[in-house]
Amino acid sequence: MTKSFNIRPLEEQDRDQWQFIWGEYLRFYETKLPLEIYSETFSRLINRDNKNQCCLVAYSGDKLHGLIHYIFHAHNWRTEDVCYLQDLFTLKEMRRHGVAKALIQSVYEAADENGTSSVYWMTQEFNHDARKLYDQIASLTPFVKYQR
Repeated sequence: MTKSFNIRPLEEQDRDQWQFIWGEYLRFYETKLPLEIYSETFSRLINRDNKNQCCLVAYSGDKLHGLIHYIFHAHNWRTEDVCYLQDLFTLKEMRRHGVAKALIQSVYEAADENGTSSVYWMTQEFNHDARKLYDQIASLTPFVKYQR
């Protein structure tokens, strides 16, 4: 049975649920961040004057089911911006109901509205469930990430 939900931008009243969901995402990747990072990131994401750092949430009623963070940024090889999909997470009880796919499709729509043809993201190799979806809606690239 498919559960119904909608997609909308993150709002002020979402703070506690957003923090919980993002915390679950970070735990999945075995990462912890100080509370001031949560606060600063939330402030940036709900600031409607900040058009580059964005968040959409999947919800029904007053319950959030998932989130997606994405960032528009300049690219030296293009005249238009590109879009980096940084974080995507769906709560367990809503997995396999189309939430992640709908969130990604919503970012694609936001990118199109922004005149941004390229949306890209990374995931860990072991994230097999997510990669099954990603293989359906995007193209795997041969790039390897390095970091300092």
